[in-house]
Amino acid sequence: MLNGLLTGAVYGLVALGLTLVYGVLHIINFAHGALLTAAMYAAYVARASFGVDPYVAALPLAALFFGVGYLVQRLVIGPASRGKDENILLVTLGLSIIIENLMLAVFRSDTRSIDVPYAMEVIEFGPALLSYPRVIGFGATILVGIALFVLMRFTATGKAIRAVAKERTGAALVGIDVAHIYAVTFGIGTACLAISAALLLPSFYVSPRVGNAFVLVAFTIVVLGGMGSVVGALVGGLVIGVVESLSGLYLGESLGQIGIFLIFILVLLVRPTGLFGARA
Repeated sequence: MLNGLLTGAVYGLVALGLTLVYGVLHIINFAHGALLTAAMYAAYVARASFGVDPYVAALPLAALFFGVGYLVQRLVIGPASRGKDENILLVTLGLSIIIENLMLAVFRSDTRSIDVPYAMEVIEFGPALLSYPRVIGFGATILVGIALFVLMRFTATGKAIRAVAKERTGAALVGIDVAHIYAVTFGIGTACLAISAALLLPSFYVSPRVGNAFVLVAFTIVVLGGMGSVVGALVGGLVIGVVESLSGLYLGESLGQIGIFLIFILVLLVRPTGLFGARA
C-alpha cells in the first residue's frame, strides 16, 4: 500500500497539469500525454548525452516546458478557441499526433531507459521496503503541491488565475490580460508534466507513445478528484496509486489497472462531480 501511495503521488502530479488547464481554460487537453512523452525524452537526452541526473534536470526542464506550454497556448490553442468548442479537441488531438510522430522520427520506436546508480535502491520504513526513486517522487510532488498552493493563494499571478477561472469577462473588465493568464496557466500545467517526466524516468522506460499510458490514468484521476480541482488531483492520484497496487497484488501485475477503471465507472455512477468537484 505504501508503494502504491508513492506511485500515486507522481500520478497525481501528471494529473495536476490536466486539471489545472481544465479548471481555468475549460478545455480537455488531449496533447497532455504527448507533452509528457516529449518531456521524458528531454530528460532522457539530458542524461544520455550530457550525464545530467533527471532529478537535477527537473527544474531546468520545468522552465523550458513552461515556455513551450506558454507558446503552444498563445500560438496554437488560443487562436483555435475562437471558433467552435470542437475545434479545441481536434487541435489538441492533432498536436498530440504531431508530437508523437516527431518523437518517432527522431528516436525511432525503440524503448529506451537510463542507468542511474540508485534505481534499484530501497529505503527501510518499518517492515516495508520503499523504492528510492518513488520516495523521491513522493517528496517532490508534495513540494510542487505546496509551491503551487503558495503561487495560487498569495501571488498576483495566482489571484489573476483564480479570477479568470471564476469569471473571465469580469476579470477582463478589471484589467487582467486573460490571454496572458491562459498561456501562463497552460505553461504551469506543462511545467508540472516536465517535473513528472524527470521523476518517472529513473524507474520507467520511454518510447514515443509512453505518455498515453499515463494520460489514461491521469484522466481517471481528474474525474475521481473532480474536474478542475487541484486538491482532488493530488488526493485522486494517491487513491488510484493504492488501488492499482492492491489490484496488482490480488489480481496479478498484468491486471492491476482493472481496479483503476472499476473506480472510474463507480465514481461516474455514484458521484459524477468527483470527490472535490463542485455540484452544478
